[in-house]
Amino acid sequence: MAPERILITGCNRGIGYELVRQLVEQRCSPKQIFATCRDPDSPQNKKLNELAAKHPKVVVIKLETTDANSIKEAVKVLEKHLNGVGLNLLINNAGIMPDSNFETADSADFMNVYNTNVVGPFLLAKALLPFLKKAAAENQRKPLSCSKAAVINISTLLGSIEKTPESFYAFPVLSYRCSKAALNMLTQCESLTYKKDGILCTAIHPGWVQTDLGGPTAPLTVEQSVKGILKVLDSLSEKHSGIHMDWEGNVVPW
Repeated sequence: MAPERILITGCNRGIGYELVRQLVEQRCSPKQIFATCRDPDSPQNKKLNELAAKHPKVVVIKLETTDANSIKEAVKVLEKHLNGVGLNLLINNAGIMPDSNFETADSADFMNVYNTNVVGPFLLAKALLPFLKKAAAENQRKPLSCSKAAVINISTLLGSIEKTPESFYAFPVLSYRCSKAALNMLTQCESLTYKKDGILCTAIHPGWVQTDLGGPTAPLTVEQSVKGILKVLDSLSEKHSGIHMDWEGNVVPW
């Protein structure tokens, strides 16, 4: 059974937008999809706004995950639309990847990336915890799954410490790698903390995808990646709590 209510960050383009697009086209699509982005009125969000206009179940919400006030305002909007029911699934997709290495990286680079890729997902999950707990309580007889209550953090193979030697020299992206390794740790800590509340927490590597981050030479299209991600999300259970998986369902080493 698919999650009834989902919130996704970074929906103006790439994987975030494609998640929304494919979800609304599913035979058993969610009842509500909350698609967040930094500036809904920006020309960048034309496709997302057009999609929402065609599908009333898609609600576009303004959200800057590194801004506590923005999160607070977004939660107010979400609460109004939920109208007393819980939120089944949070997908922390928004992230940045500057081209940094040991020569170019500095403290500003690291802090900016860390705030977006780690602090943002942490703050948002914390703010939405009451709604996730409510969804878990509403589905208390279900085992851990995305249709009950879950936090999915979009990570990357580049955040795997064990796998770093395989790709570091070709793609150093130093601050990005470190931030995603921290996101993996956050996912593990969240899984241990929220499991008692009936909330599943898992990290997902979407593959090397043809997005603004992945570049045009990446082997995966956005459509292929998201199709795989949604299939994996449908299969998640308690045994996947606190682990890192890829878009094909394989476990990625920390």
